[in-house]
Amino acid sequence: MIDFANGSLFKLQRVDPAGIAAELQPLLVPGEHLVSAFKGVRDSVVFTDKRVIAVNVQGITGKKRDYTSLPYSKIQAFSVETAGTLDLDAELDLWFSGLGKVRFEFKGRADVKTLANLIGMYVL
Repeated sequence: MIDFANGSLFKLQRVDPAGIAAELQPLLVPGEHLVSAFKGVRDSVVFTDKRVIAVNVQGITGKKRDYTSLPYSKIQAFSVETAGTLDLDAELDLWFSGLGKVRFEFKGRADVKTLANLIGMYVL
């Protein structure tokens, strides 16, 4: 499992979800759809209509991967911080029961308000 206690784990940039769809398809439950995807240097985070899937690429070759599923149903609270004039990064904080806070940092002007809306639809 990814060590989410290390604070900000990811500096993410939006990517096309179709590029990671084939890799994640075996993990998805019937009727689950990819909504948005973000990629860091090696790791990825995918938002589906049911959960967040964090993909941690391990090892030198990158063939070993850890898939951590964070269901929206376990989110107790969430917070977004949009990018500013000098601080160009945006942040999404999610508090999970039994896990604590998970923070995702996004490069540039990622639309975290849309992510907050998506999460709100399933949490509230």
